Amino acid sequence: MKFTGFLGIMVSSLILFVVYSLTFFSCVSSCDYSCPDKPVITPSRLVVKFGDPASATCVACQQACLPLDDSVINMEASLGTPDVNGTIVTWTVDRMTEWKITPKCYYSDSANHQCCTDLPITVYKPPENVSFSLNPSEPLTEGSKVTLQCDVLNIAPVANLIVTFYRGQTPLGQVKSNDATKEPVNETFSLSYNTRKEDDGVQFWCEAKLELGAEGPQPPLVVKSEEVTATVYYGPQLKVPADPAPIRITRGEPLHLTCLAEGNPKPQYSWTLPSNKGHRSGTDLKIDSAGVQDRGQYVCTVSNNVNSVIVTFNVTVQGEFPQD
Repeated sequence: MKFTGFLGIMVSSLILFVVYSLTFFSCVSSCDYSCPDKPVITPSRLVVKFGDPASATCVACQQACLPLDDSVINMEASLGTPDVNGTIVTWTVDRMTEWKITPKCYYSDSANHQCCTDLPITVYKPPENVSFSLNPSEPLTEGSKVTLQCDVLNIAPVANLIVTFYRGQTPLGQVKSNDATKEPVNETFSLSYNTRKEDDGVQFWCEAKLELGAEGPQPPLVVKSEEVTATVYYGPQLKVPADPAPIRITRGEPLHLTCLAEGNPKPQYSWTLPSNKGHRSGTDLKIDSAGVQDRGQYVCTVSNNVNSVIVTFNVTVQGEFPQD
């Protein structure tokens, strides 16, 4: 008996290359994937950008589906154009428009035994945009915990995406998604980070890399975010000893004290003196000619809106008591 297939080709064994998706019902009721002479598809895996063309070739068998004299070849496909030439089936797609698709090549021998091979296909779409932000937003405070956030828009498949966070050119960590969705999605990736004063003025950013294996683009597709320069507030850090060695000068000599620190915001300086003498200009205090009233303790207070520190100078003026 002769049968007429989908393409009207009449042969003795049934060789089919079926492409199915969620919206297409395959006619293969029972497939044997471990038969000795099973179909061989080249390539064995496809990675296709959404909207691009694709093709694969299947050699249905070496001997098990022969002879072909009384065989029936049938081609069924929900997407693309299949073509049969003897035991060879070629499947081509001019434009990939499905996200979930697994082509199947199979044949049915004279005993109606069906032997099958699937072709895994990964359909991908590069990120439309990658953006980086800090949460909470700036300014930050030294020692506080901040969330580094990377927003990736319109990416598929998100499970193959690796997001790396950077401090300058130093990677801080990688994050992956657990979402198995095949269609494009928007995903937010985050990483916790403890700020340091050394982070002030440093650029933070992220990159999204689509790892699709050896069959995918080489090198892998990478989209980088813009860089965000961090502002980190930290308390004054003294550049002089907080408790310097005692200072001894002779009456009439000048006295010069320096109190220096760095911080963000820029520190403010205030002085507490034994007397009202002296010229105070931020980090420096000067007395042109020290006298009796200038002996004692000088306190420099350095502060910003994060913290404050003090430097204490103990000054002795020698020959400070007049002769009777």
